[in-house]
Order: sequence, then C-alpha cells, then structure tokens
Amino acid sequence: TAVVNLLQLMPGEKIEGMIPIESFDQGGSLIMATRNGLVKKTLLIDYQNIQRNGLIAINLREGDEMVGVKLAEEGSEVILVTRRGMSIRFEADMVRETGRNTMGVRGIDLRDDDEVIGMVIAEGGGSMLVVTENGFGKRSDLDDYRLQNRGGRGLITYRVSHKTGLIVDCALVSDELDVLLINDRGVIIRFSASDIPTLGRNTQGVTLMRSRDGVVVDMAIVEHEDEDEEDESPSVTEATEDAEESVEHETRTVETDVAEDDVEAKTGEETSE
Repeated sequence: TAVVNLLQLMPGEKIEGMIPIESFDQGGSLIMATRNGLVKKTLLIDYQNIQRNGLIAINLREGDEMVGVKLAEEGSEVILVTRRGMSIRFEADMVRETGRNTMGVRGIDLRDDDEVIGMVIAEGGGSMLVVTENGFGKRSDLDDYRLQNRGGRGLITYRVSHKTGLIVDCALVSDELDVLLINDRGVIIRFSASDIPTLGRNTQGVTLMRSRDGVVVDMAIVEHEDEDEEDESPSVTEATEDAEESVEHETRTVETDVAEDDVEAKTGEETSE
C-alpha cells in the first residue's frame, strides 16, 4: 500500500519512522529527537485517536525538524548522536512526559555547526553502528557510552576527519542482522553486521563502502538473509569503486586511536515547552 493512501503528507513532509505496536494502551511512551538537540516524550495512548490527516506529534521551532522517534519503556536509556561525532547517553526517565503539542527539552548541548542525526534506545546487548558520508564506519560496545545527565555536551563517539566525512546515520545492531548502505548515485550494498569490527569510541573505523563520485546518504538494518546470491553481497572489507557499472574490492586497514578524549558532561537546562 502506498504511503499516500495511509497518511496525507503536506509539501515538504516526509516519514521519519515507523513503530509496530500491539495496541495504544500497551504502555510506554514515544520519545522524539530533533535536529537541534531537543527531546520530547509523550504517552503512547495519547496518539490513539489518529485521523487520516494525522495528529500533531511535536511542536517544532522554525528551522528545526524531527530526526528520530522510538518507543521507550520505564527504565529505557537513550543515546543521541551528532553529525560531528559527539554522543550522549541518558535515562529516558529524565525527560518528563508532556502533551503532543509541545516542544520538549534539551537532550544534548550542541556546538556551533553541529546537529543531531539519530537516536537509539540502548537495550538488548547490541552495539552502536555509526556510518559516515564517505563510507567509513565502525561498531562500539554500548558499555563505552556511560550514563550522563541530559543536556550535556556528551562524549566523542567517532573521530570524524576530511577523509571520513561527517556522520550520516547510527543504529543499534547485533551479529544476527544485516546492514544496507546506499549512496547518492543509487548503488546499494548489503553485508552482515558481524563483518564490521568493534572499536573504541574515539576511532576512525574502516571502509564499508567506497564510491568514486558518490557519498553515503542512508542506512537500513534488516534481518539476516542466507547468502544465496553471494556475488551481490560483498563483504565489509570490499568497497564499491564504480558507482554505476562495477564493484572493485579493496581492503582497508583499521585506523585506531586509543586516546579517549572524553568531553565532560554538564547538566542542561530545559527549554520552554
């Protein structure tokens, strides 16, 4: 079914996330994050009377937009990741529940020219996968992200450079899942998350996908698929060389820097709702 048959989108609107639920009274809350670092939590049951043209989920300031929405339970922990390699982990209970038509509070204190690109709920013993626009990426253990106060500057989660480019997306993964990467020239590669090395937070990672004239624009995490067509699923040590015609494989060495350049968290103040 086409999305336009389910939800009437206004010009410029796009779908940011989909959350499967059994019923609206199952409990829990929707927690949302915006590009400018705000987070908001609203009870799931507040969205039960959804009309064809939708309901207001969050009140956005001018120039801001939503970058992620997750279902949070009591005791859940949230990790925000920024485009320039910072992250912060805090308890979802530090965000008090508000009505639908509210702005929320500060989740992370952003530096100038930085913005939030994604949010994950830290659960299930997975690892944090971060991917950059030039096709680099790595996994890091969730234990590397210590709990902090909401609204602080956070910790370094990725050592971005001119070679790696800025961060495009983040996700919680396990060895049983597959990763899909797509670049702006329409090339998609698929590989197992288990092929990606687990490194410290303050490292540069390895090449996951390489294109001559393209950058990674999106990532998706899917269930693992048997390798029936092995030639269509290059391993993570193989990079895409030609964005339209052929794929040339190349192994990259992992560049690591064991220095943990943590930035101390500071307590943020709530923005007005």
